[in-house]
Amino acid sequence: MRLSCLLTLSLCHLATLPIPLSAADAPGWKAGVAVRVITPSEPMWMAGYAGRKGPASTKEHDLTVKALALQDPTGAKSVILTSDLVGVPRALTEDIAAEVKKKTGLPRERLMITVSHTHCGPVIEDNLQDMYAIPEAEMKKVAPYTRKLRAWMVEAIVEALGKLAPASLDVGMGTARFAVNRRKPTPKGVLNEANPDGPVDHRVPILRVRNAAGKVVALVFGYACHNTTMQYERWSGDYAGFAMLDLEARHKGAVAMFWSGCAGDINPLPRSKIELCKKYGKELAGAVNDALGAKMTPIEGDLVAKYRLVAIPLGTLPTKEAITADLKSGSHAVRKRAEKLKKTLDDKGKLDDHYRHYPIQVWQLGDQVTWVALGGEVVVDYSLRLQKELPKGRALWITAYANDVMAYIPSKRVLAEGGYEGDSSQIYYGQPTKWAPGIEETIIDGVKATLKEATRK
Repeated sequence: MRLSCLLTLSLCHLATLPIPLSAADAPGWKAGVAVRVITPSEPMWMAGYAGRKGPASTKEHDLTVKALALQDPTGAKSVILTSDLVGVPRALTEDIAAEVKKKTGLPRERLMITVSHTHCGPVIEDNLQDMYAIPEAEMKKVAPYTRKLRAWMVEAIVEALGKLAPASLDVGMGTARFAVNRRKPTPKGVLNEANPDGPVDHRVPILRVRNAAGKVVALVFGYACHNTTMQYERWSGDYAGFAMLDLEARHKGAVAMFWSGCAGDINPLPRSKIELCKKYGKELAGAVNDALGAKMTPIEGDLVAKYRLVAIPLGTLPTKEAITADLKSGSHAVRKRAEKLKKTLDDKGKLDDHYRHYPIQVWQLGDQVTWVALGGEVVVDYSLRLQKELPKGRALWITAYANDVMAYIPSKRVLAEGGYEGDSSQIYYGQPTKWAPGIEETIIDGVKATLKEATRK
């Protein structure tokens, strides 16, 4: 009887003691990574340049999509997807987001879909598709490839979420200096040439993810420079592809992921030689490694995510007569745009004077980083302005080419100066006219409002 009581008391005492959590259950960050190779298996037309005369059939290295899933200490999950593509349309990213939510429950604001903007990847549906005079036989390959791309993206996101495991996150900042402003003012207007005195953003934001054993599993980094060193007919991630390969060779088992910053008016210069492409990649990888060897800042806290769509204004719309005249243009891109605008007029009776779904996304990584993701080919003025005007205290990262690449996004200054980014580039994206000067304030105000929501306690 006495022994029984003692056993009972002992068991009761043990029941009141805290039970140690396993590593998998301990509060803290978790991460998972997944990769899919997206290199076309057959010759296909390449995206980015209208002047190409034939499809690509060989590769410098494979193209990929890569997903990094994160779970913060509150249990909230988020995913960034990077890809070796020139751009992605809203229809594709929203379709992917809906499918991922159906499979995993991941909310839209917690999925960031980005591209490297390499000009050595394949043409996909609804993104600069009418820029190229592609033979009909080649055009028929675009839709089936895009369907496969969609499946690869969804698979990578779902797999990364399924591989979540304890991890630590820290951040840093490097510097690379091969980016050069490409808008050169002249008495004859702005030319697409090197402007050493033009604005640039040489920062290289870095997120390092390590597993419970301290091994690097992911390196996520960005740079504000067009990924356009090469113009050949070979599949390639361009300088960003070489940077990722370099980092993965130095950090065995790690997945390197690149996103493009506000690079709309920034080029790698000089260019057009593979030796330069590799050199820039090595310099960018070196910037990441130098930062890793310096002091990195741990991410503490949770990940707050917000997402909104704003309507950005267009300028004076073309008349029916102007559209009719463009149907006879000698330019393939001008004719294709006119055909679509005429169809819109015939179907709806008018053209919309706004782009209604411009995406703005804000992630707050603890108290350490404010991460802003913007759609389109955003010029560097936006990054420089936001660095000045947003609250200090957190590092500020600005990703462009995110969630929807519908056009160049010029600043008020660029619009006033004229030139490709603010004017003629609209033709290739199928936009009816150039943006109105109010575009900059609309986007900046949208960022500030989204950030306010993301920092609300």
